Amino acid sequence: MSFLIGENMTGGYGGADILHDCTIGVEKGEIAVVVGPNGAGKSTAMKAVFGMLNIHTGRVMMDGEDITSLSPQARVQKGMGFVPQTSNVFATMSVEENLEMGAFIREDDIKDTMEQVFELFPILKEKRKQPAGELSGGQRQQVAVGRALMTQPKVLMLDEPTAGVSPIVMDELFDRIIEIAKTGIAILMVEQNAKQALNIADKGYVLVQGKNRYTDTGEALMADPEVRKAFLGG
Repeated sequence: MSFLIGENMTGGYGGADILHDCTIGVEKGEIAVVVGPNGAGKSTAMKAVFGMLNIHTGRVMMDGEDITSLSPQARVQKGMGFVPQTSNVFATMSVEENLEMGAFIREDDIKDTMEQVFELFPILKEKRKQPAGELSGGQRQQVAVGRALMTQPKVLMLDEPTAGVSPIVMDELFDRIIEIAKTGIAILMVEQNAKQALNIADKGYVLVQGKNRYTDTGEALMADPEVRKAFLGG
């Protein structure tokens, strides 16, 4: 069983199910990517794993513990970090203040962690006193990821981290994500740029209409002619 897994999840919003027996998971130090067409339930699956959505069948397990009934806040205490796709920085606060907000659950000294974030994203150190709302889209994403890292998570969940950024910025963000995984953090990521994301993925999930259509290594999915034709542009 994976370090973190949302297993056989069925659920949605109100009375309508969006997920149907969906399973996604990730191991420590691994990058797992969830891809699929628009409306496939990718972000919904992530929200279900993070506790932002009720599932009526299935369960969420982390490090062998059933956390299905825990609130998102309680899951953060357990070691989950979540970066939503939009509204993911405090625009009027400085970069440094955003990072400090990320450490709200900690009672120890956060200086070393902040330095690690600045090493990972040097531009943030340069702009540490600048309001986050004045940064470029790619830099704001770095702030959002950095803030999540301030909790020292065991799992980092990213909902479309490269949405709306240029290809160069996307490549840079993916490079940083690889670096984060090398520290032993599990990374579970929803991504529209399927081909580029599967290139860096240890594991990939292709969702269609809330169900697992394909599950394999990133490499195997990239090599699968059916997956290439249907989801990767041939």
